Amino acid sequence: MSTPMKPTPPAVSSGVALPHSQRGFKGYFKDVQREIKKIDWPSKEDTTRLTGIVLVVVLMLMGILLAFGFIVEQAIDRVIGKVGV
Repeated sequence: MSTPMKPTPPAVSSGVALPHSQRGFKGYFKDVQREIKKIDWPSKEDTTRLTGIVLVVVLMLMGILLAFGFIVEQAIDRVIGKVGV
């Protein structure tokens, strides 16, 4: 049989208690695991909806930038064309 786990006190160095984050490599990953459990993850529906919104916004911005690039290219071609004549 296993004995119940007792909470571990903070590590002590020279009589000074160290925070959990300063207990080394293993302590770091235990802290990360503990914090990840506290996260309120979004539902699958929320993730799908927000991904769709991001894709639509990216496509809209891509279209705006392509149009802007085309307009600038045409303006430069006209200026260069007039200067060369």
